[in-house]
Amino acid sequence: MATLHEKTGVVIMAAGKGTRMKSDLPKALCPLGEKPLVMWVVEAARTLAPELTVAVVGHQREMVKERLAGEGIIFATQEPQLGTGHALACAAEAFRDFKGVVLVLSADVPAIKPATLRSLLAARRESKAAVALLTCRMEKPGAYGRVIRSGGQAQAIVEARDATEEQLAIQEINAGIYAFDAEFVFGALGKIGRTNAQGEYYLTDIVAMAVAEGRQVAAVMIDDPAQIRGVNTVEELAALERAMLGR
Repeated sequence: MATLHEKTGVVIMAAGKGTRMKSDLPKALCPLGEKPLVMWVVEAARTLAPELTVAVVGHQREMVKERLAGEGIIFATQEPQLGTGHALACAAEAFRDFKGVVLVLSADVPAIKPATLRSLLAARRESKAAVALLTCRMEKPGAYGRVIRSGGQAQAIVEARDATEEQLAIQEINAGIYAFDAEFVFGALGKIGRTNAQGEYYLTDIVAMAVAEGRQVAAVMIDDPAQIRGVNTVEELAALERAMLGR
C-alpha cells in the first residue's frame, strides 16, 4: 500500500437516502457490480493507508453500519441531514486530537481512482493549502457546483441552484472530493451559514472562507469526468456500471 508523507484521515459521506434510486436500500448500499457503492470508495481510500476512516451515516444507518462492520471504520451519525458542511461537522468528534489532512469522499462517487486521490493529497501538501479540491471540465455541467476563478486561482464554489446565468455557463465543476488541513476545516465549519437555495450548510463555502482568510486553495483539475460522476438515479447507476465493468 502507498503510504503518505503526512497523517491522513478519511471521511466518507454515506448518509443519503437516494430517493431517485427506486430502491429499499440506502443509497450507499445500492449495488454496483458485486459490491455496494460505498465499498468501492472504502477500497479506494484503503490504498492510502489512512490513520482513520469515518463514515457519516444517516438514512437506514444500522443497515450501512452492518454492511461495513469489520472494515475498521468509525461511524458518525448525521441526523437530521442539513447539508455537506453539517455532515463533516458530525465527524468532528472522531478527529478531536487529529493533526493532519482530512480527505473527504462521497459514497455515491465510486469510480474515483486511488492515483487521483494521491495526486490531490500531493497538491495540497506541496502548496501547503488549507483546501485542495478536485475539479473537472464538463460540456454539460448540469447540477454540479461551478468553480469560480480569478487570475487562474479558485476563489469559490457556487452551487448550481444558487448560480447566476453567467456562472452556470462555467464548465469547470466541483467534484465534491476535498483534502483539508484538519485544524483549519474543523475550525471553519462553525462559521458556515445556510442562507442559500437549499437552506443547507454547504461544505463548498469553505473555499471562499479560506480565500477570505488569505489561505492557499489548490484546485486540481482532472480530464476524466467518468471518475467523478455521482450516482443519483437508476439510469446513472446503470451507465456507470457499463463504463466501469463493461456491463
